[in-house]
Amino acid sequence: MDDLTYALMLALFAGLAMPLGGLLARMEHIHDRRVETRFVKGVTAFGGGALLSAVALVLVPKGAENLPAAMAVSLLLGGGVTFYLVDKKLAKAGGSGALLLAMLLDFLPEAMALGALLVTEAATAKLLAAMMFLQNLPEGFGAFRDIWAKGQTPAWLVLVIFVGLAGLGPLCAALGFHFLSQAPAILGGIMIFAAGGVLYLVFQDIAPEAHEDGTWSPALGAVAGFALGLAGDMVIG
Repeated sequence: MDDLTYALMLALFAGLAMPLGGLLARMEHIHDRRVETRFVKGVTAFGGGALLSAVALVLVPKGAENLPAAMAVSLLLGGGVTFYLVDKKLAKAGGSGALLLAMLLDFLPEAMALGALLVTEAATAKLLAAMMFLQNLPEGFGAFRDIWAKGQTPAWLVLVIFVGLAGLGPLCAALGFHFLSQAPAILGGIMIFAAGGVLYLVFQDIAPEAHEDGTWSPALGAVAGFALGLAGDMVIG
């Protein structure tokens, strides 16, 4: 198998965790409504913690490696402001999907990095794909519940959309493989910009949505999600 095909397969593998997480969310049913609510909030917080770990351990440090400090800071702020405007527009339209946006902001730049890494660091690329899969699973669960709970989109359509979004992973990996492996500054800029957007969405939408008075499970879920990312980062080295 040639390297490009392998990169596409790894990115697709990581992306399919999104519809798989959505399918698990569709099948999940706990009779006690209060327990179910706490479980869903805990999973959402876990996904938020995983997103924060991606920002702190992958998107920012890897993205900033090949950028001047002023450029990195400007792109981070630009990402946050851009997704503030996007989030504001969605809110005015009565829409949702903050976790979905954050998940894609994490997944797509990492898929580009995956394609670029496979050119020079194949072993690291394989581990990154495994970590992306583990991160996308709870994020897909939370994003599905976030959209489906609004009652405007049938479950089957949400799952079909998630499968389509998973297909963006190989496209980004191909872009990284062919072009961004030779343009680390551009890849770094994309990663830093996405990090700003993820940070905004986590603290504006995901963390408040996961919070519930009188329970500690969401906060511990966030810690567990970050720990997952830390473990993966240390394994990748």
